[in-house]
Amino acid sequence: MKQHRKGSANYLDLVPKHRSSLEFSIGEQGAVTLFQKNRGVFHFLAQKWFHKPQVSQIHLDEMGNFVWPLIDGKRTVYEIAELVRGEFGEKAEPLYERLVRYVQNLENFGFVEVQERNKDSGGQ
Repeated sequence: MKQHRKGSANYLDLVPKHRSSLEFSIGEQGAVTLFQKNRGVFHFLAQKWFHKPQVSQIHLDEMGNFVWPLIDGKRTVYEIAELVRGEFGEKAEPLYERLVRYVQNLENFGFVEVQERNKDSGGQ
């Protein structure tokens, strides 16, 4: 698993943003689908021999559908967590641990990147 920045005191202070190379769609009812291109030798062979798709579709759950549009490169994980709390209440608990793990998973799969908030942008 990826090690996170040594200088970052808290993952909640980091700002996630979508990778520019990732394609996704948001349906009429807010359902998010991520499109991941299957690359590499293994995927090439699977596509050729087993007729596997060149692009996998990843459908997010209810909370993922809510969180994905909030990942805009401006909001911190903490700010997103507060919006999740407002939408889902107790259903989101344990909120911070759950959201941090979710964003870390998105980062590890290459769907988002996280960075420290730009101090010049007038953050918190």
